[in-house]
Amino acid sequence: MAAALIKLVVTAETQTTVLTKPTVEKYFYKFDTQHLDDQTGTLTIPANAFVDDQGDSVDSITPISENNGYYLLFINGALQQDGLYTVDTDEEEVVIQDAGSIEVDSPIVLVVTNFQPEANSDTTVKT
Repeated sequence: MAAALIKLVVTAETQTTVLTKPTVEKYFYKFDTQHLDDQTGTLTIPANAFVDDQGDSVDSITPISENNGYYLLFINGALQQDGLYTVDTDEEEVVIQDAGSIEVDSPIVLVVTNFQPEANSDTTVKT
């Protein structure tokens, strides 16, 4: 009899559940020329100039989680490109470039989205 390779046969089924668990915070500001540098057109909004969803003043801007969060900035309802603004959570401010043409009292909204994902897998081995 010739030698034969004997293989172990195992089948398994895995079911994975992923929860993204986003946390969304919104900060609201009405454009005020006191925060605008007329010479450079740069708007620097301190955190305490924003209000939250309840209309309460805020002291700080929530940082995004590395690789699990992002900022969105809207001016007058229009989403802005990332390269036009920076969020500095150390200095507690939002800096917007080329802001000289924004109308006074225009709404500026910063949206902070962070994710704390959870993943669970159940594997059933069938032999």
